Amino acid sequence: MKKIHLLFTLLMSGFVISGYTQVADNTLSAKEKKEGFVLLFNGKDLTGWRSPLKQTPPEKGWEVVEGTLHVLDSSNGGKSGDILTVKQYHAFELVFDFKITEGANSGVKYFVTESPQSPKAGFGLEFQILDDERHADAKMGTEGNRTMGSLYDLIPSYKPAPGQEKKIGDWNHGSIIVYPNNIVQHWLNGKKVVEYERGSNIYKVLVAHSKYAKMKDFGLGEQGPILLQDHGNSVFFKNIKIREIK
Repeated sequence: MKKIHLLFTLLMSGFVISGYTQVADNTLSAKEKKEGFVLLFNGKDLTGWRSPLKQTPPEKGWEVVEGTLHVLDSSNGGKSGDILTVKQYHAFELVFDFKITEGANSGVKYFVTESPQSPKAGFGLEFQILDDERHADAKMGTEGNRTMGSLYDLIPSYKPAPGQEKKIGDWNHGSIIVYPNNIVQHWLNGKKVVEYERGSNIYKVLVAHSKYAKMKDFGLGEQGPILLQDHGNSVFFKNIKIREIK
């Protein structure tokens, strides 16, 4: 009975039981440490993150609340801007948990470039985060290439299996893997939903027929920061972790 009570206490306090390992939000398990993962979000503040074209994080628009990184709804005050990692990455495995609100739009971008013409935003390859049912963007792309998990405006995500779709307010698990040979994968709630080769002929054709057509060498940088998008909607992130792949 005491063991059952202890298990219940750990679950209610936000711990996940994996074998004999107790892992709290925004921490690394022994297995993750061995694999080379590091935390990008410490659950307390914006250490390691910055605004576009700056080395410091934004003073408003983002908050840390109960161990989550929250981009605030900006319907009354305008967007504060995206946030980017201080460090840049080439080949990596990025994992993150996210939760959307009704009608929300956001994204996780990689191989990002910054421009003085857009001082609050960065441009890069994007793992789309979207309320597909309520946000108009889901129907504006070509064949679903702006829906949840897609490579935004380039490649649609595979349709989720029955029961895979999460309800609004539930936590989703995302992953982006970039291999040294430029093969890239998007994973959503345990399922691979996108795979492509960065820089291939097919990739170049897709870019040429997208909103990025006039951006020279879009998404082809040797390395770049990770970006969380402020699209003006309330979205939550936690357990943001990355390991570099050699």
